[in-house]
Amino acid sequence: MTDKDRKLAFKIYLYLGALFITSLVVSNLIFQKFFYWYPFGETKVFGASLFEISVGILPYPITFLITDLISEIYGQKKANQVVTAGIFASFFSMAIILIAERVPALPTSPIQDDTFTHVFALSPVAVFASMIAYLFAQYIDITIYHFWKKLTNGKYLWLRNNFSTFTSQFIDTFTVVFLLCVFKVLPWDLFYGLVISGFLFKVFVAVLDTPLLYLFVFFFRKRFKLKVGEEIDMGI
Repeated sequence: MTDKDRKLAFKIYLYLGALFITSLVVSNLIFQKFFYWYPFGETKVFGASLFEISVGILPYPITFLITDLISEIYGQKKANQVVTAGIFASFFSMAIILIAERVPALPTSPIQDDTFTHVFALSPVAVFASMIAYLFAQYIDITIYHFWKKLTNGKYLWLRNNFSTFTSQFIDTFTVVFLLCVFKVLPWDLFYGLVISGFLFKVFVAVLDTPLLYLFVFFFRKRFKLKVGEEIDMGI
């Protein structure tokens, strides 16, 4: 690979990392709003709302698509580095919000303290639960992805993409909802509905993003002349 190609590969890696971190941070900022998953609406099973999900789930599947793409093209080490950077960015953004919440608003401020707190108030337990679930899910996703990649000699991209994502998404959904219920951030009567609806939504998105992964991998392999299973070595 030429120096020009290596610089381009590194630039693309930075942009993918930026998309990953933005999706992760935003999902933590907006998670307090809930809605019914269209077109199903309110459907109850054993008293639990089956298709009630948080808007924070909307950008989250993007993170798994990006880690799978980075895993495929740049390798496991680079994927893990992005996940670690995401953890740092999440805690840093939470710290900024907590500081902003402590600063008293001026009487002329368009947003007063009570409004700001109502919208952006972050439960330390909720943040902790989200980060624990995120750590488990992302590292497991990357590990399973490379397990199947090695086992199939780089073939059957759809297999490792979906197997890794399905498993990690269930772990993520179950862990975060379980911890939020244990620490009484959410009531237990929402547990089954949020786990099932969250997991189904993520599986649905994972299936939809498989063609996108194939498309992106195709362009990467063509541009950088990569063989099936070959990864870009940026030398850093």
